[in-house]
Amino acid sequence: MKIGFIGLGNMGGPMAANLSAAGHEVTGFDLSAPMPAGVTAATSAAHAATGMDVVITMLPNGAILRSVAAELIPAMTAGTVLCDCSTVDVDSTRVVAEQAAAAGLDALDAPVSGGVGGATAGTLTFMVGGSDAGFAAVKPLFDIMGQKAVHCGDAGAGQSAKICNNMILGVTMIATCEAFALADKLGLSREKMFDVVSTSSGYSWSMNAYCPAPGVGPKSPADNDYTPGFAAELMLKDLRLSQQAAESVDADTPMGQAAAALYTEFVEAEGGKGKDFSAMLPRFEKRGRG
Repeated sequence: MKIGFIGLGNMGGPMAANLSAAGHEVTGFDLSAPMPAGVTAATSAAHAATGMDVVITMLPNGAILRSVAAELIPAMTAGTVLCDCSTVDVDSTRVVAEQAAAAGLDALDAPVSGGVGGATAGTLTFMVGGSDAGFAAVKPLFDIMGQKAVHCGDAGAGQSAKICNNMILGVTMIATCEAFALADKLGLSREKMFDVVSTSSGYSWSMNAYCPAPGVGPKSPADNDYTPGFAAELMLKDLRLSQQAAESVDADTPMGQAAAALYTEFVEAEGGKGKDFSAMLPRFEKRGRG
């Protein structure tokens, strides 16, 4: 399959490399990131999209997606698929899908979960919105880049699933960090805390698979001085997207709102930028109730 890939940073680069290694013909474009192994460099985003069967984008935000899509769509051949793997606002996703449909293209929103490690290992999870035909066309590529792809519904459904998932993740990580900090002050060992909670009703992915306490549970960014992983500023981005979506549909999300406020303080005022999002634990350790 001939694939155009726009956005070759920490996530897009290894995803494109995995497609190339699987035998696909990949042409890539990025303003600054280096070309991954096996990927042919294009001179522009439009060049990377011309004559391709599928065009994949991995971009920072909705405004950039809209701008890049305006360049890509006229260059693409009717009947082909534009698959955006960025995490962006639902409105931008739906606008781009409408523009693609007007040009005779299929459009998918397919944000991912799994981070840089998952992109490199080819173990991402894709949450996909768009048509059945578009999903079927790109499913073999999802199978190379990831371990699971879920067709969530029409345009925007993939982004909706992603931001709901990450709102849960942000809230549960904060609760997990709070609980460890409280256990410390109550004199409970972290290992005993983990042994109880990981097999009891407090079980969560944040505790069991990504424990924020160093030396406890499976290896996690906490064991590497909270080097991401999943950076706190990316969690903040996703929490803000969740609250933007909640406001647009008049949904009451007080815990999501509180999590967004805490990560805003952590990233913008407390040195959390560049740290893993689980670095909330040392943040809580240093704080009292006042």
